[in-house]
Amino acid sequence: MNLKVKTISNIGGEVKAPPSKSYSHRAVILASLADGTSKIHDMLFSQDVLSSINACRALGANITKKDDYLEVIGTNGKLHNSSEVPIDLGNSGTTLRLMTSIASLADNEVILTGDDSLQTRPMEILTESLASLGVCAASINGNGKAPILIKPGYVGGETSILGNVSSQFISSILISAPLSENGVDLFVLPEFKSRPYVNMTCDIMAKFGVKIENEFFVRHEDCDRESKNCRIDEFKIPKQEYKSCDYVVEGDYSSASYLLAAVAIYGGNAKILNLFKNSKQGDKLILNILKKMGAKIEIFDDYVEISSEGNLKGIDVDLSNAPDLLITVAILAALADGTTNITGVKHARVKETDRIATTCSELKKLGCKLKEFEDGMSIEGGIRSGTVDSHKDHRLAMAFSLVGLKHDIEIKNGEVFDVSFPNFIEAMSEIGVELELI
Repeated sequence: MNLKVKTISNIGGEVKAPPSKSYSHRAVILASLADGTSKIHDMLFSQDVLSSINACRALGANITKKDDYLEVIGTNGKLHNSSEVPIDLGNSGTTLRLMTSIASLADNEVILTGDDSLQTRPMEILTESLASLGVCAASINGNGKAPILIKPGYVGGETSILGNVSSQFISSILISAPLSENGVDLFVLPEFKSRPYVNMTCDIMAKFGVKIENEFFVRHEDCDRESKNCRIDEFKIPKQEYKSCDYVVEGDYSSASYLLAAVAIYGGNAKILNLFKNSKQGDKLILNILKKMGAKIEIFDDYVEISSEGNLKGIDVDLSNAPDLLITVAILAALADGTTNITGVKHARVKETDRIATTCSELKKLGCKLKEFEDGMSIEGGIRSGTVDSHKDHRLAMAFSLVGLKHDIEIKNGEVFDVSFPNFIEAMSEIGVELELI
């Protein structure tokens, strides 16, 4: 189906940001590993998160959706795979990466798989790092990608992993480490990208009763040649148990970026609720980006107010710690005056799509002048109406719909927004943007 803007009224008002996808994944997984019953409030029930819920159920957690919370009766780390077929994770790369380590805690074999897109996601860096911890996880097709067969056994010990590919690999080891036989000492080699996502993991692990020690040191022989970054992070996770708790999922800055960007592009005033001032989410960077581009931003304890005249200017921005903002910022750049230079997102090439390549190719269809680089792009403001393809990437579909605030546009395969933001159309309507699927 195609997604397009139907009508636009006065942009603004008040809308609640959807719950964080990253925290929702982690909350249901940790609750499933915990001893006792947890209640998760304000849970996001997107396609990706449902994949995590289904995987946790298959491994023994008792999960029930109540009227206003998700009840999770945990396994106390004693997992058993009840699925007679490979566990299908759909398109959720987060679930695949987080659950690969966790699946080794089961007392029988687990096979994790997904759709065609998920089976293109690289996994070797994680499986090789896990091998040092006594975990046997291997690609069934021998290409380093899903389907992944995970055998029982997680001894623990010491391992290292590259920090410049996916923070989810690091989070996967951290989450599973307390339930290994001997605990884990994990070294993250430079350059450490998307660090805020790992900070989020450590934050929610603490809420479920697990302590992590994080230290760093400098070793010049391990310098990243491009960045000259020689910092090595060390995470010490002794053997522990997760404890059940009541947990409230905070609002998602990634999803809220589309609401905020809509106001910034068209002009207006809005209040976005459920965005926490002290959030550890790296995508909170969107507030600074919009401010630099010309919008007025006011940050309160649990909401954000934005106002704009609709006149944005190009900026230079490093998205190394907020790669999920790439496509949103690219659209903002294409609709701004001047040139915007986006850097630091080489790791965005291994998301649902190669997001640098797909974003550039679709912007070119709209007459955008740009230059593509290995780790980003340079965009000159100015585009026209047209039709683009989402490549079945939820973030591309939502971000390109913002073009419709200034120009006519249709996004093919535009229905994929429900991967992370099921009520995207309803939320946009609350601020005056009527979208439709045709």
